Amino acid sequence: MKKVTGNKVAIAIFVLPTLLLYTVLVFYPIIQTAIKSLYEWDGINIGEFVGLKHYIKLFTRDKTFKVSLINGLLFPLVTVVYQIGLGSVIAFTLASKKIRGRKFFRSAYFIPSTLSIVIVCKLWLAILASDASNMGLLNKLFELLGLSYRQNWLAQGIPAILIMAFVAAWQGIGNTILLIYTAIKAIPDQYYEAAVTDGARPIQAYIKVIIPMLAETYKLLLILILTGGLRAFEHIFIMTSGGPGNRTSTLSYMMYKSAYVMNNFGYACAVAISLVLECLCFTLLINRFVARERLMY
Repeated sequence: MKKVTGNKVAIAIFVLPTLLLYTVLVFYPIIQTAIKSLYEWDGINIGEFVGLKHYIKLFTRDKTFKVSLINGLLFPLVTVVYQIGLGSVIAFTLASKKIRGRKFFRSAYFIPSTLSIVIVCKLWLAILASDASNMGLLNKLFELLGLSYRQNWLAQGIPAILIMAFVAAWQGIGNTILLIYTAIKAIPDQYYEAAVTDGARPIQAYIKVIIPMLAETYKLLLILILTGGLRAFEHIFIMTSGGPGNRTSTLSYMMYKSAYVMNNFGYACAVAISLVLECLCFTLLINRFVARERLMY
């Protein structure tokens, strides 16, 4: 084994296919997008070089970009707190041997993750509907309780983006629970039992012993959920189409609208590069400050 790992030719042979695949599918498209962002381009004809014009407009004059940037931070904030916070509580609960019906609950919590995004969005649109002729389940519930409170849930910018983030988190929490639950089960029971024997309460044992051992799992989840939230598109496209106005727009939706509605692919490429840099910055920060030391057990 040492001969293989010490052989540079063998390492190159194993690494080269993956490196080529990554270059063709990821690195080359990013470079091409960065180049096209410097052109006034309609996606078909030869573009006209305009330099940093798109970036200057994006960062100084485009109000939609500022709204999209704020929404792009609110969306992953909700998904991270909901999925990792509540997902951890549920995963730890299901990992307890005292809970009956654990298999049923594990399956039940994972059901939303098996549904398509279109079905989930249409389901929640029916729940949140506010028309007098088609009152949604949530407003209908207030009516049945004898309350006069009614709300057009998706008519305001920040509340609407938070609701859509909740919908996305509700759908994806099953995957989070599954990953955390699997990681918990991979930790030997004697660590938890030793902490309890030494006088720690069950909650203290989880916080002081088990959670630190899940640092790598939380790091992975944080990167996946955070970057997924920054790239939010489907829920906005289906539920609000970026409205009302542009108050629920995100960078992904702004990129789609610039390219396929306004036919300005050069500007869309500039938005895409901004999104890539944003995701890259958050990924580097997570890698820098989260789970810096790998725990072995």
